[in-house]
Amino acid sequence: MTERLLQFIWQFQYFNKSELITSEGEALQIIFPGQYNTNQGPDFSEAKIKIGGTIWAGNIELHLKTSDWNKHNHHRDDNYNNVILHVAWENDIMQTNSIPVFELKERVSKILLQRYESLMNAAGFIACENSIHIVRDITWKSWKERLMAERLIRKAKATENYLQQSGYHWEETFWWLLARNFGMKVNADAFEEIARSIPLNILGKHKNQIHQLESLLLGQSNLLKGKFEDEYPKMLQKEYEFYKSKYELRPVAANLFFLRMRPGNFPTIRLAQLAMLVHESAHLFSKLKEASSVNEIKKWFDVTANDYWHYHYSLDETSSFKKKKLGAATIDNIIINTIAPLLFAYGSYHDDEKYKQKALQWLEETSPESNSITKRFQELKIENKTAFDSQALIELKNEYCNKKRCLECSIGNAILKR
Repeated sequence: MTERLLQFIWQFQYFNKSELITSEGEALQIIFPGQYNTNQGPDFSEAKIKIGGTIWAGNIELHLKTSDWNKHNHHRDDNYNNVILHVAWENDIMQTNSIPVFELKERVSKILLQRYESLMNAAGFIACENSIHIVRDITWKSWKERLMAERLIRKAKATENYLQQSGYHWEETFWWLLARNFGMKVNADAFEEIARSIPLNILGKHKNQIHQLESLLLGQSNLLKGKFEDEYPKMLQKEYEFYKSKYELRPVAANLFFLRMRPGNFPTIRLAQLAMLVHESAHLFSKLKEASSVNEIKKWFDVTANDYWHYHYSLDETSSFKKKKLGAATIDNIIINTIAPLLFAYGSYHDDEKYKQKALQWLEETSPESNSITKRFQELKIENKTAFDSQALIELKNEYCNKKRCLECSIGNAILKR
């Protein structure tokens, strides 16, 4: 038995409630078990019980043993003055204060305890993989909605640092996060640093000239150093030296990685595609806020790097012809990991449900992610039809399953109480 399991049992009243009596022998009726309290103070607040012929309203405290009350120094803490019932798994001592005691040990199903122990000791992909098939679709639906909301709220909080650093300039913040996404996991930090090193107002002045945008992005990334044979990189190098001096730019210190990457994901290609996106769009975050469907967004991000890159993956090294178009999977990734979270953050910041609902809707209209987590859930026959599903499953695995938070999980609850 753990205190958290004890709290779970009390919260959902998973025990035999016939002919309840306190340790003092008085009849007990639980009218309302109280609200679970995650902050300082008693475990449950605003509870209502009836002892004998008297109704009491106040707080309830739970312990594994009655003696824990004094061990935790509650008798010296004013926060516990309004406790109306002390619930203990085992009543090991005679209570010295006037608070009634209720012992749970003999009233809880042994099967529930065995199921909980089994979950805690399971070593598979997830603790409940052998029982997960019994959970009803309606439980999954409501739980995924909760998981998705939790994930976006958490990401919105992470965005707060970016907003503070940009002076709550949403377009600038979006530019930083968008560039970070273009860098993928390997070069995410470097791409963000590159974006931060070139303010949007400078890029705006050169948005009509794709080669100038490329010179700025490639130059700031230190990819225009050295001698080149091709005329195009020579021209970019010359352009960059001029604008570097004009705007007093300082190239970033971060290193870019090419090794063990597919050529289509080389940082040179990603930067060229990012330059083309800037070239073909303006005030992109403002446009996103007004977009009515995810298909509009996909059209805006359907960009192809300029002609030079049709025959190159890196500067000065030719390759066979292939248009370097931003793929559908990459666009979906941008929607899932950058656009939807930032739009949700915008709705939260301005207390506008319209944007939060739009972010959720776009995830439902976007293809699901396919990774080691979603594949394993699919093997367990768990639905993964949209990005809404895949994001919820990733949240479930990382924030609940990995941390064995089965008691706080609707799926774990369903399995324990079946």
